[in-house]
Amino acid sequence: MSHTSFTNRITRCPIAFEAEPAAEIEALFADLSPDLREVLAGTAGCAPYLKGLMEKQADWLRTALAGAPEDAIAAALAEIVATEASDSALRASLRIAKQRVALLAGLADLAGVYCLEQVTGALTDLADRATNTAMQFQVGQEIRRGKLPGMTEDDIVNSGGMVALAMGKMGAHELNYSSDIDLIMLFDDSKFEGDDFHEARASHIRATRKMSAMLSELTADGYVFRTDLRLRPDPAVTPVCVSMEAAERYYEGLGRTWERAAHIKARPCGGDIAAGNAYLTRLRPFIWRKHLDFAAIQDAHDMRLRIREHKGLHGDITLDSHDMKLGRGGIREIEFFTQTRQIIAGGRDEGLRQRGTVDGLAALASKGWIPDDVAQILTGHYRFHREVEHRVQMMRDTQTHKLPSTEGGFDRLARMMGEGDTGALKSRIHDALAEVHSVTEGFFAPDGTAADTRELDQAEAEIVRRWETYPCLRSARAVEIFNRLKPDLLARLADAPRPHDALIQFDGFLSRLPAGVQLFSLFEANPTLVDLIVDIAATAPALAAYLGHNAQVLDAVIGGGFFEDWPGAEALFAQLVARLETLPDYEARLDGTRRWMKEWHFRIGVHLLRGLIPTREAGTQYTDLADAVIRAIWPVVVDNFAVKHGNPPGAGAAIIGMGSLGARSLTATSDLDLIMIYDPEGEDMSDGRRPLATRTYYARLTQAFLTALSAPMAEGRLYEVDMRLRPSGRQGPVATSIDSFRAYQKDEAWTWEHLALTRARVVTGPDSVAAAYEAARAEVMAFDRDPAKVVADVIDMRNRIAEAKTGGGALDAKLGVGHLQDVELVAQAAALLSHDTARDPASQIAQGVASGWFSDAQGRAMSDSHDLMWRLQAASKLLSDGPLDLDALGRGGQDLLLRETGAESEAALVEDLENKARAAALAIDEVLASPPG
Repeated sequence: MSHTSFTNRITRCPIAFEAEPAAEIEALFADLSPDLREVLAGTAGCAPYLKGLMEKQADWLRTALAGAPEDAIAAALAEIVATEASDSALRASLRIAKQRVALLAGLADLAGVYCLEQVTGALTDLADRATNTAMQFQVGQEIRRGKLPGMTEDDIVNSGGMVALAMGKMGAHELNYSSDIDLIMLFDDSKFEGDDFHEARASHIRATRKMSAMLSELTADGYVFRTDLRLRPDPAVTPVCVSMEAAERYYEGLGRTWERAAHIKARPCGGDIAAGNAYLTRLRPFIWRKHLDFAAIQDAHDMRLRIREHKGLHGDITLDSHDMKLGRGGIREIEFFTQTRQIIAGGRDEGLRQRGTVDGLAALASKGWIPDDVAQILTGHYRFHREVEHRVQMMRDTQTHKLPSTEGGFDRLARMMGEGDTGALKSRIHDALAEVHSVTEGFFAPDGTAADTRELDQAEAEIVRRWETYPCLRSARAVEIFNRLKPDLLARLADAPRPHDALIQFDGFLSRLPAGVQLFSLFEANPTLVDLIVDIAATAPALAAYLGHNAQVLDAVIGGGFFEDWPGAEALFAQLVARLETLPDYEARLDGTRRWMKEWHFRIGVHLLRGLIPTREAGTQYTDLADAVIRAIWPVVVDNFAVKHGNPPGAGAAIIGMGSLGARSLTATSDLDLIMIYDPEGEDMSDGRRPLATRTYYARLTQAFLTALSAPMAEGRLYEVDMRLRPSGRQGPVATSIDSFRAYQKDEAWTWEHLALTRARVVTGPDSVAAAYEAARAEVMAFDRDPAKVVADVIDMRNRIAEAKTGGGALDAKLGVGHLQDVELVAQAAALLSHDTARDPASQIAQGVASGWFSDAQGRAMSDSHDLMWRLQAASKLLSDGPLDLDALGRGGQDLLLRETGAESEAALVEDLENKARAAALAIDEVLASPPG
């Protein structure tokens, strides 16, 4: 824009004079035209904030007014001193840039040269540039001091893996003149390993604190931006810079609705932008739910009410000192309306994921989520509200959103708004606030009621009535909080696939709570926990039953460790051993093991239910847990048995995991296939008070161990155990000596027993026994077999299975041609014939391809079917241990299955299962028709 155009627009702006232009202001612009001098002086009279900036930047402003505002603003940003400057020089450079950008944006705003988005965009561009520059400088200092491991000066441009997420108005390019900038500071922990992580974390924290101070501290040149870092996860206990992995765990496990809404506007604004974008991509499932999320309406309404109550902003609209941001009908009402609508439907429609408020309203209208006239009304009022907010802030450099409290103040505001009639402006403001309140309050349903999706029958109504007699609802405060939660709880339970069962499960949970105020308050502040309990009650009966009997497990959820990384089998084993050492006797240790195991089992199920881990990872975790239990409880059983019968004779015994345990692919309901191998080393008897013959000793010890695992006690069972894969099956002894095992496998074992042995592994036992067993297994695997005989036996087994067990169709993951058991049978044959020690089906199929028996296409067909079937099996076993019925599962269960199988719909899932099973069955028929060699 030319000088003439800009100055002509500015001189037409009707600014009222609070006093005659001061002589020093006139002197600043002596070479400007009289009309421009006059209006600038008048502007200063109405807006002391701009007056101060004029005084500081007079020479620069003379030059800036000669061209287009955007050119001058770009030049001001470009003059920010680069990262090699000194701390003091950079501080001064940043503050001078702030003065110039704010001054010119303010004048362009008053003159009508800039629209709202240009004003807020200029201020946001400044904030982005300042944040990034300060970050690079401070991280560069850390790198030069050798405090950021593995980083060199080449990494300064990306701030050594640190990123600033702009939140709120900054994230949406909507900053006002006196905005704080809300930042979440993160660092990419994947760049650091071991001890480097802790050193890097400390370095990034130091850099963040110094960066914040560089922007916020008041100097002779003022300040750049007040910086607020409190939007980070759990700010009361976390440092100012958080690792991305820790932030993801927090949001996935405990993120609240307001945090989801805040992340709608989040964007990387400084540092490692690529890492920031990747982080936000990973966080999408938290921000944007796959299904329509109408519960967010009540959450947002409750937040609005709490803000009003906290700020004392409830009540009718009165203009004097009314808060244009937080008060009734204010800016926040429009933002909440927009963001809540976006949250409801944005999971399904990516087009709604707009950061800006105006852009969000336009997208909602274009997609039919709000009427066009509502979008136009709120857009117009939003622009007007923000203009009023800007004029109020121009009067004084404070973070205020309040209207004047005096008639003189309103006169000044009216003149700055270009309105000659103060009364007309006040009426316009009041009408705008009232209309915004009317539109948004109707959407949020302020009466707090929620329509039930179905009527309760007499028995269910009785259940709900008796809730008030439970210990958790003894206090008035608990009742008050719970009554606010109750409508949404009942609506969600009514929407469950089995509403009556879900209500019963929730009732069991509620009846066992000793107190309610703290937990209900937590639910109110953290709807994720409510979602968790309703999801469990409505979707996973086994988890619901556990929660009903063990409400104390929520202590772990609340404590934060519930959503931490999986510790692994070794850490689990060490933790359980340490716990058992604190318990007084054998029975207490068995019960303690059950309690501990079920807490972890529940955690795995919840993580799978909530999508925090995929089915494959869940299978590994279930196996790690079983391994830890077996390893920890076995010596407890041995020690207790030895009190009466003496120490195990010989070298001791090893426990061998077979089947899914051996292949490390347990599901939520898997039993444990075990065999016991012992080495007597020539000893005939034990040496206890009541000695036993060696064979009898290990048989009884094995029975004691089975009882320890599977006997019902106060805390239930640990696992069901199946020992039918031992030598001679049910007819054989429950414990087998290593010599007998070797001889049996060599001379008597059937092909199916050798096939089962391909998946066997040692879970625990003395090293010498474990080594002897592995040597025996390797010897069996190395037998010179007739491939045609093995294949003929496999074909016979397939036929016997087909005759004895009828599959349940496409949704029966285990049984049926081309399904799990069918593929695993041929995979085990491939491992057996290749003399390979691979234990899991994928590796066994790969061995079949490597040996040349399977073609690549055949191996892929079997692998694809097995992988899909296994994921279906693992997910379905979390929901029900019976036959899979998609209709009976309802929406929650169906969503889980679709998520874990990658299918778009139930019909697509069935079609994919049928196609993959058909391809696998064809491949199996082909390979069995052509034995290797």
